Amino acid sequence: MIEQLAVNAIRILSADAVQKANSGHPGFPLGAAPIVYALFAQGMNHAPQEPDWFNRDRFVLSAGHGSAMLYAVLHLFGYPGMDVGELKRFRQYGSLTPGHPEYGLTPGVEATTGPLGAGMGMAVGMALAEVHLAAKFNRDDCRIVDHFTFALGGEGCLMEGISSEVFSLAGTLGLGKLIVLYDSNDITIEGGTALAFTEDVGKRMEAFGFGVFSVEDGTDAAAVGAAIEEAKRDAARPSFIKIRTKIGYGVPDREGTPKAHGEPLGEENVRILRASLGWQDERPFEIPDGVYAHYRALAEKGLRKSGQWKALLAEYRSKYPEDALVFDRYLSGGIGEEVFGNEYFEYEKKADATRNISGRILNELKDGVPFLIGGSADLAPSNKTRIDGAGDFAKGAYEGRNIHFGVREMGMTAIGNGILLHGGLRPFVATFFVFSDYMKPMLRLSALMGLPLIAVLTHDSIGVGEDGPTHEPVEQLAMLRATPNIDVFRPADEYETRVAWKQALLNVNGPSVLVLTRQNLPVLARSGPGAEKGAYIVAGDASSKPDIIILASGSEVAVAAEAGGALARDGIAARVVSVLCMELFERQTAEYRESILPSDVRRRLAVEAGGSEPWGKWVGLDGACVTMDRFGASAPAEELFRVFGFNKDFIVNKARALLAASTS
Repeated sequence: MIEQLAVNAIRILSADAVQKANSGHPGFPLGAAPIVYALFAQGMNHAPQEPDWFNRDRFVLSAGHGSAMLYAVLHLFGYPGMDVGELKRFRQYGSLTPGHPEYGLTPGVEATTGPLGAGMGMAVGMALAEVHLAAKFNRDDCRIVDHFTFALGGEGCLMEGISSEVFSLAGTLGLGKLIVLYDSNDITIEGGTALAFTEDVGKRMEAFGFGVFSVEDGTDAAAVGAAIEEAKRDAARPSFIKIRTKIGYGVPDREGTPKAHGEPLGEENVRILRASLGWQDERPFEIPDGVYAHYRALAEKGLRKSGQWKALLAEYRSKYPEDALVFDRYLSGGIGEEVFGNEYFEYEKKADATRNISGRILNELKDGVPFLIGGSADLAPSNKTRIDGAGDFAKGAYEGRNIHFGVREMGMTAIGNGILLHGGLRPFVATFFVFSDYMKPMLRLSALMGLPLIAVLTHDSIGVGEDGPTHEPVEQLAMLRATPNIDVFRPADEYETRVAWKQALLNVNGPSVLVLTRQNLPVLARSGPGAEKGAYIVAGDASSKPDIIILASGSEVAVAAEAGGALARDGIAARVVSVLCMELFERQTAEYRESILPSDVRRRLAVEAGGSEPWGKWVGLDGACVTMDRFGASAPAEELFRVFGFNKDFIVNKARALLAASTS
């Protein structure tokens, strides 16, 4: 009896929260409440009093529109700050109960979800991190890393292509600690799933390498719990549990219909729900004391689990003190300045592609940052992102640090997010810059969650050459720079590439993108410490007011410096500024920004083999751009740079025209 009341409490609180907000998605919580009860009450190790203890099981609500259900569960279990007042403030500004779950805001929320399928990718990343750390640190008598990752989603999550990307990889890798719960209610916003989704999902998951289980009656929490326990015993492969439910359960007017999905039930239907469930109290948000006592008792079980793990960790520290110190370092994720000693900036100065330079830096840092792990979307030889001697992460060889993501850019990025959310590792991901289009939705979530994911994106411009416009990024710089909380680095030589890697590793507040060349770049004559401030003067007199400022990034800095030298020989004071990272430069003091870009010098010219949009704020209305506001072409890189104006003569003429226009 108490178990059914506990399930119905989730339903009632969810419906009341949506109704009070007059906004939200009640249908999914009404159908899926027994699933989350079975998981949180029986199937999952978690401690509300210590929501961040490391060996807890992870839960990701991939169907983030069902957030009211998750908040109800967190409230009932007594997670910090999740009092009933927060449920009453559902979807209101400043509450702990936003419309979709947000990582870092609500205790107990492991990931920001909402874009369907994204949570599935992050769950795979969490499971990947768990098995890597287990392979690294567990001993036969002390398994200090031993937990499951659960994800709950519905038809929408499985329709999105990202779920196929990540499940295919999870099956290939045999991630046996991953359990996916599928709320199968056959309804989407437009109608029944038969309109657009008729495949046999179970067979698809079997083909991916999952163990597949079914629960025909999703109202039976005990049956769901039994399926979870059976899935746990299938340790050699990830598990998929299909659970048949009814959206809008308990409301005859809405049950099993699209109308239940995304609008409040209405006061009359909320009353009908209470009657249908046999709920005695008509008052919103009122839950019997016995239900709270039941949930608190379950929470105490979780606290005991946390205590047992702490005792095991103490035993580990006693038996394996050196390993324990390393484990602590992994969990802290700390990267100090000492990793980048003086020798970090001592290197042979020669022309080289920044992708090659980046590959050398990655391998220089591998020992100083032992928890650095990652890989490429099947492009590691081109991206130069292999960690030499670190082994491949593969089924049965989980201690490897080189992850082969396959051609799965969006899935790769979601998995990188999941690795960070899990904790203990610092991931990087990589592909060609033009394919950042495929990564963008998950990079956006990285930025939204403040996750320090590092993306190594090579083949950065028309310098790709013969592969042609399909592979030549022109709008991608503008796309990423327009996304809040992403640092975009486009280095011009080895010094700047080293600064980019250093800043990316030291940044713990958001993702960093390293945009790197395929072609060799010359060593800049005056590259130096100013790069660490995002933009600095590489040519021209820094002590006097210039006639014109030329701003450039990456491969265009050297040619901009050539043009500045030519202008100087003709008596024109040209200052050339390398803009390694606009976002980093913006975070500098107003005094420093003014010293680089004096506000009274309005004749400014931006030079970059990308779109012009990001440069408007830097060149102003009186400035001009030499940029790529069209697609490229298939030809040798040198020819393309000449044709599209990225050469000394064209830049000099553009600068002269700008100066002439300003004096006419």
